[in-house]
Amino acid sequence: MITILFACTRNAGRSQMAAGWFNALADPSKARAISAGTQPADRVHPVVVDAMREVGIDVSTARPRRLTPSVAAGAQWLITMGCGDACPIVPGIRRDDWDLDDPADLPLPRVREIRDRIKRLVEMLIDREALAAASPSA
Repeated sequence: MITILFACTRNAGRSQMAAGWFNALADPSKARAISAGTQPADRVHPVVVDAMREVGIDVSTARPRRLTPSVAAGAQWLITMGCGDACPIVPGIRRDDWDLDDPADLPLPRVREIRDRIKRLVEMLIDREALAAASPSA
């Protein structure tokens, strides 16, 4: 089982959307996603909850958590989104950085754009790492 860790600053927007998309699209027998933040918020941004609900993914019960070396150590991939130097360096973990705007305080149409860009990035990661769920037979 591969664990993908999505990390951003507040763990209230980008990383929550990425983990939601990943867990909805990847084969759960091959991989799972978790998320964390360097300075976690008290809750997921309500506009992010609304944007994800529109596509059938519920992140309303997700709770932001702190990104620590021990959290990162359990992952094989660390995908960062704006936490920069505050994200831990973990030896042996594969790492990528996605340049994404923070959805905090943005209007819903702009959050939808970020959500959809995250979906495309997640799909590319799933394809590249062969983590897609099997297609149903026709």
